[in-house]
Amino acid sequence: MASWSAWRWITALAGTIAAALIVGVPTGIVPTSFYRRMTPVLWWNYPVWMATAMLSGLILATYVRSRSSSAAPSRIGIGSNALSLLAVGCPVCNKLVIMTVGVTGALNVWAPIQPVLGLISLCLMAAAFRQRLKGERSCAVGVPLSKDLIGTVASERG
Repeated sequence: MASWSAWRWITALAGTIAAALIVGVPTGIVPTSFYRRMTPVLWWNYPVWMATAMLSGLILATYVRSRSSSAAPSRIGIGSNALSLLAVGCPVCNKLVIMTVGVTGALNVWAPIQPVLGLISLCLMAAAFRQRLKGERSCAVGVPLSKDLIGTVASERG
């Protein structure tokens, strides 16, 4: 990350802000007139929300092209963002949870496992970010070959 360009850091910052809004507004962590949360925001929702936003921004920044490397593909980041949304969201506002376990189940079953889902989400995002960085360090892009040289032996390339 020390060798990242300014463009990558700008992308990371913009991605962090976007992710904070994308997760924070529909879950009611960011108060707006669009949505009112039915249960109070818990203390652990804030650090999970902010860590999700920062890791999402950093993962997004790894997709900015650099001159000397290519990163390993990773789709874990998208799934872990969805899991984070479920973790910090209002348990009785989630229609899928209400349909599955009812309001009582949402408060007595779903709400207690939300911190675990948040932790799993952050671990998956950290793993996705690590995989992307590892791919940048180990998969340097070589000089492209000309179409005319494909299929020739190295000694014939002269």
